[in-house]
This record gives sequence, C-alpha cells and structure tokens, in this order.
Amino acid sequence: MQFDSGTDILGVVDVQPTFMPGGELPVADGDAIVPVINRLLGRFDHAFATQDWHPADHASFASAHRDRRPYDTIEMPYGDQVLWPDHAIAGSPSAAIHFAIDQTRIEAIIRKGFRPTLDSYSAFFENDRQTPTGLEAWLRQRGFARLFLCGLATDFCVAWSAEDAARLGFSVTIIEDACRGIGLPTSEGRTSMDDARDRLTSLGVRFIDSGAL
Repeated sequence: MQFDSGTDILGVVDVQPTFMPGGELPVADGDAIVPVINRLLGRFDHAFATQDWHPADHASFASAHRDRRPYDTIEMPYGDQVLWPDHAIAGSPSAAIHFAIDQTRIEAIIRKGFRPTLDSYSAFFENDRQTPTGLEAWLRQRGFARLFLCGLATDFCVAWSAEDAARLGFSVTIIEDACRGIGLPTSEGRTSMDDARDRLTSLGVRFIDSGAL
C-alpha cells in the first residue's frame, strides 16, 4: 500500500496498561499489540493517540451503582451504557500510554471520558454522540484524510472511533493484528466483535493486517 505522508495518519487508541493483562479492565492478549504498533509508528510520518481518562467516581463504573456488577447494562440519559470495572483513573500509572510505546511520532493525545457523568469510547465524540473531543478539527486543519486505526479494544473504542471517522467523511482502515477485542456476547452465537465488524464494513471501513502495509 502506498502512503501519502501529507494525508495519512496512524491513530493509536487507548494503548494503556489498564486494558492489558494485569490491568483493571484487561483485554486478552492486549499487550501483544505493542511491538506491532511500534513497527507501524516507524512506517507512518504522523500519529495521534487517545487515552481513557476517568475520575475515580465515574458514572460508567459498576462501583458507582448500587447492586450492579461489571458488564451489566443500564440506561443513561445518552442511551445504553455498559458498566465497567473501575479503570483508567486519571493520573494513575495504569492510565498512561504504555511505557513501551514509541511516542516520537505521536503529535497529539486526546483524553476522553473525563466528564464524570458521560462515558466516551470514540476518539471523536463522547457517548452522547454530540460532545466533540476536538480531534476532527485537528485532523482537518492538518489536512489528514486517511486514518489507520489500531489499539484497544477493537469492538469498543477502536470501533466507535472508526464509525465516527467514517461518518465524518474520512477514509478509515483498521489494522487488525494491532488490535485486540473484548467480545461480549450480544445475541445467540454473536459477540460485540461480530456486531462491530458488520456495522463498520457497511460504512466502508476496511480491515487489513499490518503485513499489507
């Protein structure tokens, strides 16, 4: 694949210890993507990153709701919300970008989910799908048009970021071997990974392996 250094950018989504083995909300095999992402960072001239960045009493935490457990779903003013274990506490070591990530080419870091009553999966909007993070304006001012996304988790923060990017008119590619997913069951025989892939494919999002680059 040919790159255009002026319009292509790598997005490194939530590659934080909190989402890796030993973290508060671990994604299976999540740490395996770090060397793949570092290879990608060596290929792209430009990159941005995101961080989940929650206050300790965030409304998306199961601990904030009486008689609720992690992975329960509740109705919030902005829609359905999965309740998570406490994770990505702002300022904590586990909320930092993973120490082994080469940040040399990461030109912007978007922190999301810092509003106490509003969760955020997407790099572009909080979960009300209206409150912007500012990433769209930054990308457009810099002239980027093709986004290549990697990180954690494929079926949540990566998927929501890809969906919003596609709806905003960007060309979007997910680099599958530089991601890992959670795979929550959604219906008989299906998981959140299946649902995310179907939804994104219908929007024109491409899935490739890093070897294709």
